[in-house]
Amino acid sequence: MARPKSDDKHNALLLAAEQVFAKRGLAAAPTSAISKQAGVAEGTLFTYFRTKDELVNALYRSIKLDLADALMTRFPRTGPLRDRLEHLWNAFVDWGVANPQRLNVLDQLSVADMVSEESKAVGYEPFAEIEALAQHNIDSSVLHAYPVAFIAASMKSMAETTMAFMSAYPQEAGQYRETGFKVFWNGIARNADS
Repeated sequence: MARPKSDDKHNALLLAAEQVFAKRGLAAAPTSAISKQAGVAEGTLFTYFRTKDELVNALYRSIKLDLADALMTRFPRTGPLRDRLEHLWNAFVDWGVANPQRLNVLDQLSVADMVSEESKAVGYEPFAEIEALAQHNIDSSVLHAYPVAFIAASMKSMAETTMAFMSAYPQEAGQYRETGFKVFWNGIARNADS
């Protein structure tokens, strides 16, 4: 009879993969290095994940769901759009500053061919509400008529710049978080004062 799988080992392998991918990059990270980082035999890794692709997809889902939890747990579903987007902004930059390794690895995984369409769909699902909110406000002429994907990419880029400044100047982190959001908001809102 096979031994039951341990959640601790499963989680240790995901964390080890995250650490190794952050240091070496996804393509240059052999499963042997991940096993070694996790403190298990390489065969143990394949007990939990049949292939490196399966491990990559599990890690992608784990990080996306962690990010979704940070952004959406206290997301205000009513109120002015600016306040709602500022909540998302603050949650994202705070998560990124607290989890730079996870953000680095998520950036790598987001463009990796190994991440399946199914995993991308699972990772996207918690954020569908934000896309719908943005599209509604574009249609209502609150936001400029930019593609939602462009707005999301602009937010990510500006947020990552903000995170870099928050990390480099921690005593001024609040000021950079606020300034970064203002720059983002002014770029997408038709009437930035609303």
